[in-house]
Amino acid sequence: MTIVNLGSINIDHIYTMPHLVTPGETLAATSFQSALGGKGTNQSIAIARAGGTVFHGGMINRKDEGWLKPMIDAGVDVAMVAHGDLPTGHAIVAVDDTTGENQIILSPSSNNAVPDHIGAWLLEKAGEGDWALAQNETNQTSSFLKDAKAKGLSICYSAAPFVADITADLLPLVDLLIVNEGEYADLVSHLGRVDLGINHLIVTKGSKGATYYGDGEPFDCPAIKVEAIDTTGAGDTYLGYVLAGLDGGMTMQDAMERAAVAAAIQVTRLGASEAIPTADEVADASF
Repeated sequence: MTIVNLGSINIDHIYTMPHLVTPGETLAATSFQSALGGKGTNQSIAIARAGGTVFHGGMINRKDEGWLKPMIDAGVDVAMVAHGDLPTGHAIVAVDDTTGENQIILSPSSNNAVPDHIGAWLLEKAGEGDWALAQNETNQTSSFLKDAKAKGLSICYSAAPFVADITADLLPLVDLLIVNEGEYADLVSHLGRVDLGINHLIVTKGSKGATYYGDGEPFDCPAIKVEAIDTTGAGDTYLGYVLAGLDGGMTMQDAMERAAVAAAIQVTRLGASEAIPTADEVADASF
């Protein structure tokens, strides 16, 4: 089975801070690193490390091809990543050294200039029964998901950064929606109803775990209690492991339970994509 992902590619500049900066405050970082990131990239790497087959489409500056190496090393196919003249997207990530919580400033840049043909290239790699994945960090999301649906693919939508009206417009296409509890509350308020009319919904709740709504009765999947170092990318790790599990034939509950282990490992490490565990690490975890 195959997953095709139209996703963002960022260079993350990560600053570890004594605490998150308040308005008007100047604060020295205790450490700094740059790493590959972006929701789409993180999710593709998570899928690949979970054992899934994933093709990634997106856009970077032509001078930044070397930044794709972590994706390639993880097993992500990046042949559908275009190269142009705009700067590669980037994020400034501040991480609280005490709590692991973060603040993120995002510059989309090339992520908002993905050429029209990239979606078509991706869909050439997939067929009926495969999965298409997209987020709200690139252009072309709506047309890509519409074309994927018309081709018979199942649709997973990561509705972040969250915009209620965009998400509501895409719901008729979506088979699996993954949102956090704040985004879910905003979407319910926007629509004026609790039933979103989709087959599968996962509402993530951070340290409280996640709740599934869909086939059968809703159920909770608790988070695994760990001491978090950095929560950046935890949701992307979770989504990637869930989707790879489903694509590989796992039940929803089994896929969510494995994803909870992966996310627990990921938050005990600094960074986003480089902190995502492999399937073997997840299988060997002793939580």
